[in-house]
Amino acid sequence: MPETCATKPSRDFRGWGLVPLPWLSAVPPLLLSVVLMGNARAAQWVAIGPDGGDARSLAYDLHNPDHILLGTSTGTIFQSTDGGHRWTHFAQLGNGDDYVVDHIVIDPQNSRHIYVGVWSVHGHNEGELFCSEDGGKSWKLIPAMHGKSIRAVAVAAADPKVLVVGALDGVFRSSDAGREWHKISRQRVEIKNVESITIDPENPDVVYVGTWHLGWKTSDGGIRWRRIEEGIIDDSDIFSVLVDESQPQTVLASACSGIYKSLDGGHRFERIQGIPFSARRTRVLKQDPNQPSVIYAGTTEGLWVTSDRGTAWVRVTSPDIVVNDILIDPRNSQRVLLATDRAGVLVSDRGATHFTPSNAGFTHRYTSSVLADKQNPDLLYVGVVNDRELGGVFVSSDAGQHWMQRSEGLDGRDVFVLKQASDGAILAGTNRGIFVLSQNSSAWRPLNSTVEAKLEDTAAEHDIAQSAISDEKVNDIQITPRTWLAATPAGLYVSPDQGRSWSRVRALGRPYVVSVEAWHDVIAIATTNKVLVSMDHARTWRAARGLPSYVDGIQSLTISPDGQIIIASRKGAFRGRSLGTRWDRMRLGLPSPNITSVTYAEGHRLLATIAENTAIFESADGGHRWHRISDTRYPLRRLSLVRGRLVATTRFDGLILQPEDP
Repeated sequence: MPETCATKPSRDFRGWGLVPLPWLSAVPPLLLSVVLMGNARAAQWVAIGPDGGDARSLAYDLHNPDHILLGTSTGTIFQSTDGGHRWTHFAQLGNGDDYVVDHIVIDPQNSRHIYVGVWSVHGHNEGELFCSEDGGKSWKLIPAMHGKSIRAVAVAAADPKVLVVGALDGVFRSSDAGREWHKISRQRVEIKNVESITIDPENPDVVYVGTWHLGWKTSDGGIRWRRIEEGIIDDSDIFSVLVDESQPQTVLASACSGIYKSLDGGHRFERIQGIPFSARRTRVLKQDPNQPSVIYAGTTEGLWVTSDRGTAWVRVTSPDIVVNDILIDPRNSQRVLLATDRAGVLVSDRGATHFTPSNAGFTHRYTSSVLADKQNPDLLYVGVVNDRELGGVFVSSDAGQHWMQRSEGLDGRDVFVLKQASDGAILAGTNRGIFVLSQNSSAWRPLNSTVEAKLEDTAAEHDIAQSAISDEKVNDIQITPRTWLAATPAGLYVSPDQGRSWSRVRALGRPYVVSVEAWHDVIAIATTNKVLVSMDHARTWRAARGLPSYVDGIQSLTISPDGQIIIASRKGAFRGRSLGTRWDRMRLGLPSPNITSVTYAEGHRLLATIAENTAIFESADGGHRWHRISDTRYPLRRLSLVRGRLVATTRFDGLILQPEDP
């Protein structure tokens, strides 16, 4: 097969067709336990949810519309082979998680050719155009587009060899399926910060370009350009341009100031009435391929639809839905899919009159903590960050096969840590206080944060400041028979009465406490660069001696059963013997000093995770030597041993676990 895009060798981003979840239903729940080592090297890690999250873009194969690709904001692409009912992991573009996949183009003549434009959240000079010639099994970079923040990619329907790319530094065109590229906006330096590209369906030389300041049009492939501005408010960003497939002289443009319509090929526009000003950010316009009079507008306040080419509009979803992309099934206009923020993929089979989630297998959530119920190991709780009303806490009663949101009362708070009290209640440390979910309760309630009079003796005993915890971010929680402890950016809080009242330990000041652990009468806390230890139930404290002064960015702390304090930091993993009086750096076999977590496991084993690394490292000798035991293929945050099950939280891929080796 001849090459269709000029490429250079790159990392071999092979598609990861992850195992779907039938294995979960085929195996009795108690047999799902993943014993720590043994099969860890051979088994396949899988994402088990919670489903949903941020979805940025959708694209379907013209020859097989059941084959759909879904782009995310972290360089990940998912695929569905059944029209969007179920999803599997398809590819990861880039080394990290900074690439936003806003545009996926599948060649309408040869669906094995796929183009993906990405831009980086880290800078305006970072981005790529990826090309696959084998249906996504491998990916290559197109050199001419290297380092460009690509915001739009379009292929000409009349000539699929014509590709046009919009980047922050201009517009680029290829007329030979990506072999050679030319900057066609060179003559107009004003054409920059490109946000959208649309090619006339009948004439590939006619291109519309939307920028952060109005739009442009060329009718001769980029030799001459004309600004699109008459009738449009001057400071408008053009997010999307739609050329009517049945009437190419009819052009719609969505801007921050509303939606505009032109009947003369973009010479003059008039603002369309009907969509409220508050929904002015219309990210995408899509036309029904079977009913040209029907046009959809995906906005920051829901999905709008018109059945008369834009004269009258009606909103057909909740205003809380942020729509990033729209896909209409070309065989059946009644089926409409939406890519949304936080809600993942929504689908309607009734002409956009009723939408339901369709996220089976698609998980793109920042999970922070996982907890198994002490009495029922198949009952799992997962804390989620940065999901507002669609996040909080999710619960599974069948070891991760199905999930249900359980966030009533959290009011959109982020959840950073989950713990279980002796009476079975679940505690959630959030970005604003601690909440409790009592047994047989359906809603969370805040723990009382006021200091009552009966705490006066305790305050004197612990030298604590009487202050509230309700507005603090809670990084960690530790429950002991005598006290509950909470690590916050404003210091360590203690509660002597099972959370009814909290007070800050005044003797410590207000350090940023990352983690807190207890072992017998010992309590240890980690700040960003120090470890402090109390041997008398938090009455008095001492700084851990011997910890190197260069240590900073401490991310976790744990205490082993023999009293060793172990910390993970950006400068390495360290072991404090004799409760932190003598420190050793643990490095042999660890490829990077940026350690995100160290977890104690059975048999005196330690497990470590590393930033920007998908592997798990194990030490069987207390941290002297490490070796790689499993590559999860997911960027990891924390590992947990939950009732014999090895699970991990991730920044964007939900909760993952390793099934038993069959």
